[in-house]
Amino acid sequence: FFHPLRPGEGENHRLRVLVGPMLRSCGRMRGLAAGARSRVLFRVSFSTNSGERLANLRKELHETGAGLESFVGEGFEPVEEKRKPQVRKPLRKKKIERKPAWLKADFVKGESLENYQRLKTTVKGLGLATVCEEARCPNIGECWGGKEGTATATIMLMGDTCTRACRFCAVKTSNAPPPLDPNEPNKVATAIHKWGLDYVVLTSVDRDDIPDGGAAHIAECIKRLKDTEEPPLVECLTPDFSGDLDHIEVVARSGLDVFAHNMETVEALQGKVRDRRANYKQSLSVLAHVKKCVPSLVTKTSLMLGCGETDDEVRATLSDLRDNGVDVVTFGQYLRPSKKHMKVAEYIRPEKFEQFERESKDMGFLYVASGPLVRSSYKAGEFFLTNVIKGRKEKEQQAANAV
Repeated sequence: FFHPLRPGEGENHRLRVLVGPMLRSCGRMRGLAAGARSRVLFRVSFSTNSGERLANLRKELHETGAGLESFVGEGFEPVEEKRKPQVRKPLRKKKIERKPAWLKADFVKGESLENYQRLKTTVKGLGLATVCEEARCPNIGECWGGKEGTATATIMLMGDTCTRACRFCAVKTSNAPPPLDPNEPNKVATAIHKWGLDYVVLTSVDRDDIPDGGAAHIAECIKRLKDTEEPPLVECLTPDFSGDLDHIEVVARSGLDVFAHNMETVEALQGKVRDRRANYKQSLSVLAHVKKCVPSLVTKTSLMLGCGETDDEVRATLSDLRDNGVDVVTFGQYLRPSKKHMKVAEYIRPEKFEQFERESKDMGFLYVASGPLVRSSYKAGEFFLTNVIKGRKEKEQQAANAV
């Protein structure tokens, strides 16, 4: 705190030291003689003997009556008190939301694991995207593994990035996705023919950045799949093309066998669940127009349960679907992909799914798949749909031959 002696100054040199600023930084002084609080002048005698200097300092402090309390203000706490470790409150345990037992999927093993790895290798090698991976489908092991000898992967067309941001969907979103791959139709055909499948499921992201919404691209992919001696049956889950009927018709007349477009949820929850550019009436008009263009085409849609809908709202939606000629409906439990997505309002019990399956069949739907883990492209209905489609084609052929 003291200025050192300069060279040449005597050992008894007296240095006036101003310690007011130091004292103010420590707090208000108390108890000093004559009420001196703002400044104190000390005359300190320096000597080459450190013991003598210390003795002189103590003497002057004693004469002025200054002590430790003179250098600190009110509210002073001993250093020892401040250094005591603070006892932290125990951290709250994070509440883990456990899913019901009926939502557990089986592990992939044995022959199913081999099929799973084979499909994954093919998809990765050709640079294709699948909705199974992008949407984190819980049935990927079952479908790719191929129970009962049939492996199925749902190829996602037009890339892995969507221009819409529905609150339930795990697919990546962007206002400006990468451009379409002109070689994708050939890549898709190569993959499907390599797998040797009889029934193929295609889906796609929404591409509002493209004038026709990607309708021509999807149609070209379907045509390439059908351009073989034994073409597979093709189901395509399409976007709504912003309600443009001409673009919808391009896909409907491309040669596919099942035209699918998802309603996703009941009318009252559309704004909460889906992107603002999608809506109930627009999706319903897509399915209605397809049936009008190609009456023999099987139309299909899917509903998620557990978003906050009521039973009566579900029944009203089923009634609207039948009025517009929809043939197939599937029900599945909404599962939250991440904390950034919409919360699950309710985990629907299997009994409720069975109830809606019975009611849907009674309303006249051609086929109904209903269960907690069922998804729109779930393969459970493909065996049945294969027989239905082939049966219809045989009747059309017989009718043509009769003429």
